[in-house]
Formats: sequence, structure tokens, C-alpha cells
Amino acid sequence: MFCFISETVRKENTSAVYEFGPFRLELREHLLLRHGARIPITGKAFQTLRVLVEARGNLVSKQDLMTAIWPETSVEENNLDRNISTLRKALGEQSTGRPFIETVPRVGYRFLAPVTESNSVSPPAPAPPSQISPSTRQEIRFCVTPDKVRLAYSTIGAGHPLVKVANCFNHLDFEWESPIWRHWVSDLAGGVSILRYDGRGNGLSTWEVDEISFESWVHDLEVVVDAAGLDKFALFGNSQGGAVAIAYAVRHPERVSHLILCGAYSRGAFHRGHADAVEVRRALETLVQLNWGKTNPSFFQVVTNLYIPEKATDEDQCWFKDLQLISVSPENLVKTMRACDDINVRPLLPSISVPTIVFHADRDRIAPPEEGRILATEIPGAQFVPLPTANHILLAEEPAWKLFLEELASFFKCTNATAGAAKN
Repeated sequence: MFCFISETVRKENTSAVYEFGPFRLELREHLLLRHGARIPITGKAFQTLRVLVEARGNLVSKQDLMTAIWPETSVEENNLDRNISTLRKALGEQSTGRPFIETVPRVGYRFLAPVTESNSVSPPAPAPPSQISPSTRQEIRFCVTPDKVRLAYSTIGAGHPLVKVANCFNHLDFEWESPIWRHWVSDLAGGVSILRYDGRGNGLSTWEVDEISFESWVHDLEVVVDAAGLDKFALFGNSQGGAVAIAYAVRHPERVSHLILCGAYSRGAFHRGHADAVEVRRALETLVQLNWGKTNPSFFQVVTNLYIPEKATDEDQCWFKDLQLISVSPENLVKTMRACDDINVRPLLPSISVPTIVFHADRDRIAPPEEGRILATEIPGAQFVPLPTANHILLAEEPAWKLFLEELASFFKCTNATAGAAKN
């Protein structure tokens, strides 16, 4: 069985370059090249490939791989399975017809191709604008709710705390390098300290739970912010997380400095008065419950097109489809969908007393634009910013994201100035 080299040796070997077949793996630049062209893969998939290549010819157990890739985090085995699947797609087969990676059932994996090693690297490639600095790291911790559910949460950045409420597709580790979510962290963390967490039944949190409901989500938020030791913070709610944020802000107004809602709603499908929409949701829940995507992968594309229908690259779509698979089980997703459909916090809106800004895509397919207008109308003093997009999740390169950042910065500046004037 392959024994892993120490972290000290790893650091000394970061300039190594490995070549096999038409591929070149450059550790320092974090690049996988094929005939000189970059092959985009996730950071965790890159680390998986590195471990297998360094152990070439030797069997690496699944447990050893998981320990090497997630040294301080407990993750499900399907995280590793996804990395292997990603690598197989990226590498294909050797000219001999044999795969590069051999699976030893129930044991582990072995890298089969001959490998040459050198220390010559190509010039560094420019980093994407929204890429998180390599020196930046998120700190993942766990806390436990009164009903014994383990919740994973992470913090990054410095400054006034901003708490992002969990959604149905969350995975702290997977999101870290996702083009779907990384700009939400990197572009905001420059001025605030961001706390994110995986909700119950989701991501790195406990999947086997007895209850998934709106009330449990509110209580989970209470547990996480207390565990993180936060006193007063900005609260950001996206999608159904907006309703959770609203309930928390009404119950604990003294702890919420700002309320930011994006693609949020106060009423789930059962309370909007549209019978046809309810039938569509029920049909969708049935397909999820039957794990339709297992035999019909195009189902995941349908869901992806609801969330990010505009300006999404192939990489964006691939990441979001993978997020659906890795972040939640079909059973938990159905429970989450039903809990979302039953949300009704509209009666709470007039009771919100904290500064509020409401962002909403003007062609949103997940949360109807009317829901955003209801929030902005019935929350006292709320500012409304319509976003020129159909994307429920804003992508880094679209104009709506730039508008979101500009308006959010202005909102923070104006409310802070008003608070300062009030003190004087």
C-alpha cells in the first residue's frame, strides 16, 4: 500500500513537473496541459491526480486519498468518486486503449501510465479576476444543534461579519473553487468577514436528519452564529435563505446590522395562488424522488437551465450539475423543496426594522420577480434593485454581478453613514 510523503517533502517538491502521454502536470502553476493546451479541472481533482501520479504504479487506498485531499475535513466518499470521474473525463484513455487510472473495486486506485519527472515549468498563467488568492484559506468548523445535527460552517476575510444563509445546493469545500460561487466569496471578502454554512442534510453537514423544515433552518442559523461568536452582523439571504434571514431579523433585530436579500421570496409555491405552478413543483418533486437524473442525466441540465440560463459557460453548467449531485441526496432535496413550497413569512415583512436592500433578477425562473417587488414594498424603507438577468445565481462575468457589487457597496456606505450621524 502506498505511503504518503510528508507535508515537508511535498512543499519542497512543488516545482515538479510530471509528463505522461500527451499530458503535462505542473505543480507550481497548478496546471494540467494536453499538447500545451490547458485542461480546466477543479483544485480537488488536481490534488487527486497529483497524489495518484506521485504514487504511479502503486495502489492508493480510498481512505489514504481522502486523507491526503481533505486532511482536516470529514467528507463523504462520493466526493472522491466525483474527482475520479472528473479526471477520467479529462484524461480519456491512453493510446494503448488502457485507462490512465485503474480502479481496484472497494479498495482504491492506481495510476497506470509511465511518468517522467522534471523541474522545468512554463511561465505562470494570469489568474482569473475572481480567483481567490492562494494565500487565502477558509477555516471549516462544526457545531451541533439541539437535535444533534452536525453543521459545517466556514469563515474567511476580515472586517464586519456578513453571514450567508444556507440554500438547498451548498457544499463548503466544493464551492470553494466553483466558478458558480467563488466570486461571491472573493469579491466580497475584501471588505467583510464572510461566514457560510451548509444546512442540515446538505454538503458537509449531517445528511441523515429527522427534520428538514423552515423552523429548523431558522434554529440552525441561530446555532451557527452563536457558535461562531458573532454579536452583530450583516445577514445575506439568497433564494429560500431570504425567508430564513427575514425570520431571524424579526426575532433578533439587535444582532442584524444590514439585511441583504437576492432572488428571495416571502411566499413559497403553496401560498402564491397559482395552482398550475404548484402542479409543476409536485411533478418536479416526483422526478427528484425517483432519482430521475440517475438514468436521465439531461434532467440535471433542465435544473441547471432554471438557475443559470444566461451567459453560463460549459464549465459553469458542468459545475452546477456536479453540485446537484454532490451537495444533497434526492431524499433530502425533496424534503427541502416541500419545506420551501410551504414558506410564508409575508406577515413578518412590516415588522422588519433593520436597513434592507432587495436585489431580484428581472427574469428569474426560480423566484418570480413579483416576489422581489413584494419584499421591497412591504419591508419598511427597503431599497429595491432590479437586476438585468434571468440568472437566479449571478455569474461573475455578467453585468448584473457588477451592478450587485456597486449597489451593495453603496448600501453599506449609506447605512453606515446614517448610523454614524444618528450617534452624533
